Amino acid sequence: MRVVFMGTPAFAAAILDAVAEQHEVAAVFTRPDAVRGRGSRPEPSPVKEAALARGLPVMEPRTLRDESVQRALADLAPDVVCVAAYGAILPKVVLDIPRLGCLNVHASLLPRWRGAAPVERAILAGDEEAGVCIMRMEEGLDTGAYCVRRTVRTESKGAAELTEELAVLGAQALLTALAHVEAGAADWTEQDEGAVTYAAKIERGELDLDPAEGALAGERKVRASGDAHPSRAVVAGRPVTVLAARAVEDAVGLGLASGIESGEVRFAGKRLFLGTAAGALEALSVKPDGKQAMDAKSFAAGVQGLKQNGSTWRSAHV
Repeated sequence: MRVVFMGTPAFAAAILDAVAEQHEVAAVFTRPDAVRGRGSRPEPSPVKEAALARGLPVMEPRTLRDESVQRALADLAPDVVCVAAYGAILPKVVLDIPRLGCLNVHASLLPRWRGAAPVERAILAGDEEAGVCIMRMEEGLDTGAYCVRRTVRTESKGAAELTEELAVLGAQALLTALAHVEAGAADWTEQDEGAVTYAAKIERGELDLDPAEGALAGERKVRASGDAHPSRAVVAGRPVTVLAARAVEDAVGLGLASGIESGEVRFAGKRLFLGTAAGALEALSVKPDGKQAMDAKSFAAGVQGLKQNGSTWRSAHV
């Protein structure tokens, strides 16, 4: 089929690569170059880089509501438009252009987690499963029926690992959906509006750790974090980004952290524990400001007096 692909992050780039192996990609739409991650200079999106590597035409409109952009898309005469984390609204005139419609690869088990941050919200909510749906796009926010659905266990995976796994599943699911749609054999399932939840974007500082919360909530925040939205804290007076952590459940850890109070820091058995309102959070890997990432033992060795009683930690906001 003749496909126009729309996407922006690495999640979408992996899906573009799979589609380009089996279908004719007439053009790739992506968001304009922008400052991404911790950089200060505008950079091309991962989708743009993947498209250019394959010699595919790239378009970077700031909006799809521009009539000239709409005419250019119509001139491409796509059979289908495939969308994966594009980051811009598709108006009805765009949705109506491809003869077989617009298909969206959405990284959630719709109708749960419609919206911008489905992977992070699934982790924060403690969902046991995550997944992808291939959805028929309409004017509402992720409201269309889906024809292919794939699931995966979240287990203790972080957002980056889970997103990468979902990209592979999403690519496979999209290729299946395209084959079904082309053959006129797609089986569409309407979403249950009574089961809808929304995945609002992650706000600045939302994933920072707080001793007033429980250890499990802290673990989930760290798993959901990344460069754009890190989990920050001040540990023994040192501002740090917590890269890996877990709520203490093993017998040895529970013994070492026995009686720990909310806001207390304890380094015992070469393990670093942060006391919370409900249990202990073990910091496994941290990145002190201005330094490289390191394990908890290395961090503790560099903080004078951390092995003494009385060390504390707090939210980065205080």
